[in-house]
Amino acid sequence: MPRRPANPLALAVLACLSERPMHPYEMAATMRTRGQDASIRLNYGSLYGVVETLLKRGLVEEQEVVREGRRPERTVYRITDDGRTELEDWMAQLLGRAAKEFPQFEAGLSLMGVLPPARVVGLLEDRVVELQARLSELDAIVEAATHNGVPRVFLVEIDYERALVDADCAFTEQLAASIESESLDGVSFWKGVHEGKQEP
Repeated sequence: MPRRPANPLALAVLACLSERPMHPYEMAATMRTRGQDASIRLNYGSLYGVVETLLKRGLVEEQEVVREGRRPERTVYRITDDGRTELEDWMAQLLGRAAKEFPQFEAGLSLMGVLPPARVVGLLEDRVVELQARLSELDAIVEAATHNGVPRVFLVEIDYERALVDADCAFTEQLAASIESESLDGVSFWKGVHEGKQEP
């Protein structure tokens, strides 16, 4: 079997179809109702492309073509036995293994010395504002999903993201404060390099 696609949207499609056959519009509506579009990038163009890829790999198959009123025809897909196996194996890999990820912020932190400390403090403060806005967005998503009757068990990925964003926000605030106060070891040297007083 070809190598597993890296796109989490493919996993979400398989998960939807493991519940019952659906057409792509219904898959998207299900993901949005459950707030899954907060964790998985979702747009109709890429969704149809993913379904086509899964179809070619034999992980899903066409069940029927339906038409409701004057709406265009829609193809209903169902998961195959190979698709169920792929879904279970993929889920086991995601939930059971701790993989090293390479966040952009981590890369930025490792190279922040190229900028003057005051500039870094300002950028970190900007990041805190964005993180706080994301926390508000996540709270709104949970509130809307709960209002729509989505059980909390289907929102744990948002709880996870919220915990990460909250920790990120606290870390970033503390880092900015420690650079600004020069209580972080090495900041005075770093400052001196950018002021031309120290050799890098």
